[in-house]
Amino acid sequence: MSEQKTNAVRILERGKTEFTVHEYIHGDEAVDAVTASSKIGVEPERLFKTLVTRGAKGAINVFCIPAAAELDLKKAAKAAGEKSVEMVHVAELFGLTGYIRGGCSPIGMKKPYPVVIDETAQLFDKICVSGGRIGIIVELSPIDLCTAVKAKFAPITRE
Repeated sequence: MSEQKTNAVRILERGKTEFTVHEYIHGDEAVDAVTASSKIGVEPERLFKTLVTRGAKGAINVFCIPAAAELDLKKAAKAAGEKSVEMVHVAELFGLTGYIRGGCSPIGMKKPYPVVIDETAQLFDKICVSGGRIGIIVELSPIDLCTAVKAKFAPITRE
């Protein structure tokens, strides 16, 4: 497979961020994060899926959590400074972010939404997130991801 340039990859290159692109073969359907991690040979704890929520006040927030984890909506709301948050409907995802389900990256969304990365990312030298298209994953340091998307770390997954 040849490396495909996505908005996420272009932004990382422009920012002179050190990263590696991993590609995997897929069908037309989205692949869950745990399956994607096995396809590129990375532990599910190091591959972070990107989830998009809407807060009680209508604000959009983005959360990155480990592949096998579940977002704790109460913890997520607290981290985002919201009373509550709920997942946006998959039909809204492309219009809000420019990405489709299974290819949603915290890097290069249509608008610079607030991003919260689960604190467990800090346990690793490198983590992986979607590269902006199904079949493309970028691997980079959690600090570089945090810098690239102006994120913060917080405990946001269910125990």
